[in-house]
Amino acid sequence: MANKETILLLYQRPLEPSFVPRGDKKAAFDVPENYLADRYKPIGVQLFNRFNADADEKIPVKKITLPELGEILELGRHDNFSLFIPKHRRLAGRLINIFMGMRNVDELQSMAIYARDRVNPYMFNYCLSVALLHRKDTQDIDVPSFIESFPDKYVDSKVFTRAREEATVVPDGSRMPIEIPIDFTASNLEDEHRLAYFREDLGINLHHWHWHLVYPFDADIRIVQKDRRGELFYYMHQQIIARYNAERLCNQLARVKRFIDWRKPIQEAYFPKLDSLVASRAYPSRVSNQKLQDLRREQDQIRADVDQLERWRDRIFEAIHSGQIQTENGEIKTLGEFDGIDTLGNMIESSIISPNRTFYGDLHNMGHVFLSYIHDPDHRHLESFGVIGDSTTAMRDPIFYRWHAYIDDMCQEFKATIPRYSVNDLNYDGVTVQSIQCQSKDGKANELNTFWQQSDVDLSRGMDFQPRGSVFVRFTHLQHQSFSYSINVNNSGGQRQGTCRIFIAPAQDERGNPWSFRDQRGMFIELDKFVVNLRPGQNTITRRSTESSVTIPFGRTFRNLDLNRPTGGEALEQFNFCGCGWPQHMLIPKGTAEGFKCHLFVMISDYANDRVNQDNSGLCNDSSSYCGIKDKLYPDRRSMGYPFDRLPRDGVQVLEHFLTPNMRVQTVSIRFTNRTILRKGQN
Repeated sequence: MANKETILLLYQRPLEPSFVPRGDKKAAFDVPENYLADRYKPIGVQLFNRFNADADEKIPVKKITLPELGEILELGRHDNFSLFIPKHRRLAGRLINIFMGMRNVDELQSMAIYARDRVNPYMFNYCLSVALLHRKDTQDIDVPSFIESFPDKYVDSKVFTRAREEATVVPDGSRMPIEIPIDFTASNLEDEHRLAYFREDLGINLHHWHWHLVYPFDADIRIVQKDRRGELFYYMHQQIIARYNAERLCNQLARVKRFIDWRKPIQEAYFPKLDSLVASRAYPSRVSNQKLQDLRREQDQIRADVDQLERWRDRIFEAIHSGQIQTENGEIKTLGEFDGIDTLGNMIESSIISPNRTFYGDLHNMGHVFLSYIHDPDHRHLESFGVIGDSTTAMRDPIFYRWHAYIDDMCQEFKATIPRYSVNDLNYDGVTVQSIQCQSKDGKANELNTFWQQSDVDLSRGMDFQPRGSVFVRFTHLQHQSFSYSINVNNSGGQRQGTCRIFIAPAQDERGNPWSFRDQRGMFIELDKFVVNLRPGQNTITRRSTESSVTIPFGRTFRNLDLNRPTGGEALEQFNFCGCGWPQHMLIPKGTAEGFKCHLFVMISDYANDRVNQDNSGLCNDSSSYCGIKDKLYPDRRSMGYPFDRLPRDGVQVLEHFLTPNMRVQTVSIRFTNRTILRKGQN
């Protein structure tokens, strides 16, 4: 039997062949000669003699009957890989299914070793990760963070020259972290650069990568078709836009403008300063005022016109306004009040569970593709796609937020067609939220504090053909003092349960004016959601910010293969899935030096109407708001974003009019201090 942990060695140094020793124990796979790639077969004996001598441990590899990789090999070893490109998605789906079809871990390891040195490294990493996440016999294996294998997707390309020097010259143990400037992609002459700390945050981009591992586009239907997947696609991205807009207001910028006219020039430029080490090419830049053009990228099997995007858009809007869709087999299906957003999300995204991909198309994904090839639409310059075309890097580009603001607008168009919440839909009779207070340690009540923090990440596992040993980079990111909520609730009835829902939104718009509720409702960011037990009479609910149902802690965002890992049992089984979640250090917006005023909203809803009848005990559900719960139903029967997901009832002009007794709003201030501290435990 193979040790399941040895499979994780295949993530290290992704371009080095499988037979090269790797890991702290210098373990080498005993690769059968017929598994070797064609380049190495003629010199197999020499290679084995050379590298086996350096190995402290030999890992046996079982010989199996190997399935044909076929067209999977059409994506070259040194090409870039994108989940948004239909051909790449299809090839990835086939490789995922091959990995899922292996009968046991021994066979999975053998197949992975055979594929690893033949298949595109980016695609291999993605497909193996999806398989490990979803196979019953590998759920206790934690997929390493993508930054460990491919740090080039996340850090300034200049770092790698310095990292090679550090690794070659300085002994392991004496190496110093290489600091990445916080503003390496542009200067303050570019207004959008004020948001670089958000767009280029490593944790945010890792969240987006991991979400797409949990929710792949193409593979076995049992992997793709998860509970309320389409609705979660809508809600997770809606929350990203709300969060981004809050950051924009903190930086004296207006809310993001939807990318609504696909024939007009795009004003925003982006120069990513990233190199793809696998493809040995720099990620292309987008200069100002480029326009979408028809695509003729034959090598990627892409031949698409901008009119095609527009036709798909018009058909989706027709479905929204008619309240009906046409399925692949010609049936007419109603977009219901509760499940309509799920169907719509699946149509827009779209994955293999789109109700009619032929008719409604591939709008979201192909929008990414058109934008990513804007610099070379017909491949005349032999350029690859820009960062917007890669799920691991897409959130770095300002156009990502303009595109997703438009996608969200389509979803909001549907939300405007369904019944509005009445007072009875919102109230919880007998439950009154009397007061809210949030408190940081040694801080003022209702004042949250943010600052810069520096943290280190080890790049060595992703540095091929370099001396062994750790090589750290030090990056600067937003951080906040942890805080706690204290919520006083009066329950005039008997013992019962409620769902406590906590949101935050800017108190004023970009002009400094009070919001209309119609506008402010789209600005509310979910901070937490949890079940509370209410005794008769007075109740005080306390909750720490680190317990948020949205976030995962720093150690899981940047987890190391050898550290931060549970020792066994159900906690270990779910650790892998737990890599999905918004980074804890980005829970709240940056704020301002003088204090950024926000409305902190708390609601206690009736748990009898929220409950999903399933056992969630022992499961990783601490980031369920954005990621769901592994192999379970979404743990809240309400629409995602409730109570802000629909237009308000008649007479509600401002937030105060919206409130029922089981809701409360407290004005809080987010104060940013322009200081930088080093994360504890680092020198």
